[in-house]
Amino acid sequence: MANNLLAGKKGIIFGALDDKSLAWKIAERCVEEGAQVTLTNAPVALRFGKIDELAEKLDTIVIPADATNLEDLNELFDKSMEHLGGKIDFILHSIGMSINVRKKREYTNLKYEWMNKTLDVSAISLHKVLQTAYQKDALSDWGSVVALSFLAAQRTFPQYSEMAESKALLESIARSFGYHYGAKKNVRVNIISQSPTKTTAGSGVADFDRFYDYADDMAPLGNASSEACADYTVTLFSDLTRFVTMQTLFHDGGFSMMGMSANILK
Repeated sequence: MANNLLAGKKGIIFGALDDKSLAWKIAERCVEEGAQVTLTNAPVALRFGKIDELAEKLDTIVIPADATNLEDLNELFDKSMEHLGGKIDFILHSIGMSINVRKKREYTNLKYEWMNKTLDVSAISLHKVLQTAYQKDALSDWGSVVALSFLAAQRTFPQYSEMAESKALLESIARSFGYHYGAKKNVRVNIISQSPTKTTAGSGVADFDRFYDYADDMAPLGNASSEACADYTVTLFSDLTRFVTMQTLFHDGGFSMMGMSANILK
């Protein structure tokens, strides 16, 4: 049910690929709550995704942009502000990629060239997005930026490989840039650490289905769905959370606080 929490707000959604994407669900909810958005993803992703279908549904445009490329990001913000008719109120960073994971290389045998790419795409891209917005003064006062992470940033999940380091770096960037952006423009920067979720990207992790079931049994509320993640993200984009910033917020049904559960013992 819509409550117009984002009425009149304008945003950029990074990372929608298909209807299994968290970014896809979040974009839909933002528009349901009264926002206007532009959609973006890397040109290579646009070739095999369905983002054009989402753009048609939301009556908006897709602006191809490599989030690691500053020239692309400058053009993205310029075109978004032109299309939306003003400054941006919120940004979703839902970006992650590991060639080592895709190629099933063991953590103890990573190809470092690929690891550097992982860190650039999955974490440093957040700094590049924020720095571009900061230097262009593209975000409104009291704007909001949310990036998506996972508990592996704090705890060891062997199959998650170097993506754990990228999420840890992502969360550090959110804290560091959150200070600078908050002090200058009252812009808040937060992380949502989401449950294991059956997205296209998540399903690529080895033994994902077994881990999904384990987390679901461990968490007292069970795994949070992609739809629930979209609801939570909307609250962070809204004016109801103006003084929440530089936080890693666990949206995982309590999984991150558990040591053992009765379901697991059974």
